[in-house]
Amino acid sequence: MAKVSIRNEIRFILNGRDVVLSSVAPEATLLDWLRLDRSLRGTKEGCAEGDCGACTVLVGKLSADGLVYESVNACIRFLGSLDDTHVVTVEHLHGSPGQLHPVQQAMVDFHGSQCGFCTPGFVMSLYGLWMKSPDPSNASIEKALQGNLCRCTGYEAIIRAAHAISSYGKVAKDPLAAERKAITARLEAMHDGARVEIGAGKKRLIVPANVDDFATVLDKEPGATIVAGATDVGLWVTKHMSDISPAIFIGDLDGLCTIGEDNGLITIGAGVTYTEAFSTLAKRIPALGPLFDRIGGDQVRNMGTIGGNIANGSPIGDMPPPLIALGARLTLRKGNKRRTIPLETFFIAYGKQDRQPGEFVEAVHVPVPAKGTKFAVHKITKRRDEDITAALGAFFLTLAEDGTVADVRIAYGGMAATPKRAPAVEKALLGKPWTEQTVEAAMAEYAKDFTPLTDMRASAEYRTLAAKNLLLRFFVETTDTRAPFQVSRNEAA
Repeated sequence: MAKVSIRNEIRFILNGRDVVLSSVAPEATLLDWLRLDRSLRGTKEGCAEGDCGACTVLVGKLSADGLVYESVNACIRFLGSLDDTHVVTVEHLHGSPGQLHPVQQAMVDFHGSQCGFCTPGFVMSLYGLWMKSPDPSNASIEKALQGNLCRCTGYEAIIRAAHAISSYGKVAKDPLAAERKAITARLEAMHDGARVEIGAGKKRLIVPANVDDFATVLDKEPGATIVAGATDVGLWVTKHMSDISPAIFIGDLDGLCTIGEDNGLITIGAGVTYTEAFSTLAKRIPALGPLFDRIGGDQVRNMGTIGGNIANGSPIGDMPPPLIALGARLTLRKGNKRRTIPLETFFIAYGKQDRQPGEFVEAVHVPVPAKGTKFAVHKITKRRDEDITAALGAFFLTLAEDGTVADVRIAYGGMAATPKRAPAVEKALLGKPWTEQTVEAAMAEYAKDFTPLTDMRASAEYRTLAAKNLLLRFFVETTDTRAPFQVSRNEAA
């Protein structure tokens, strides 16, 4: 590998000004820096865990599609992840001299604000949506606001304001549109291909130059905390006060952020976010689209990565069960050496994965289901949107010409210490006719596969019942033999 230069500062643009920071703690968040160092207090702290959206800002980054702005949660976004980006806060919004920005004026006129604490976050989320879609549908607005919570007023007023924004101004005349070429040029000038290293000893922050450089750095620092989207690591800091030093920031890293398909196999780089993967996966594997729409809010999907969700190894991670059911494989890399394993074998025990010191997840390979196969995934939560999974079931089925089960893979999250298949249930179905009698008989085998726990999200009894009913739901959906409400009622019980 060619030798890379080392830079001891991070550089980004804040609103209209260049920022150069040579003293940055690995755990420093964008929210704290904005409020305490720059006195930009329009960005609020509500939950400090990426749930309420009061801290929403926009972050612009260069991509294959040019300069792209996305809403993110500043409370769990680390300063170390901002190199070569453009950070936009609510203070940067303005209209004509002496006038509010169109988004702000619409919120005023349509009474979208009451106490006002959450309002800057709503404004920034609507701003990001408006730039992409000046005339959004209700569904688009609701999706853009999934990650913003208000405890005072009704969302209807905010939705009406969202529809009215373009009547107050045009996107083409917005400052971010007018500045786009200039900001792009400034970001390109900042991108020098150098590795960033700040700090000394253990208290260090590292931003590798590219994926090869990351492999070199991690080989020398196998105990470092790898930070991709920070949607989980951020909470280690804000909620548990964990020390993540030294930290290696790999978001938007060259070599980890590509997604492509070859001969029916989709390869997803470990740094690809949910937002970036959505169009490909929702098109080629439609059942994944509704699942993605229920993973956090837009801010979380814009930051969180599929590779990070896998590498984290959480038993309630949303991506492993459906990918396991699809027969996905995982490429792991240590230095210049790679190995590819079935995804299901990566999860060994709670908090333990098949990953050697200095090894990292580089890519996941997902087969597109063949024509005639059946695949579904269903997520159980207390609240439909922006909630953590209580149980999640994924089902893959191939039927023989005579209607018997030729192949079946069933995987669950929230039912064991790791994402896990249901081998006894699968065995009870394999080779049998795909009938309700077969499915109900197989349900008795769940006790052999899972011993779920009781926690704040669900009881063990509920999880067991829900897991069984999800299999029955899958049967109903693939045969259309019973009114769907009979199953969905069980799911909501």
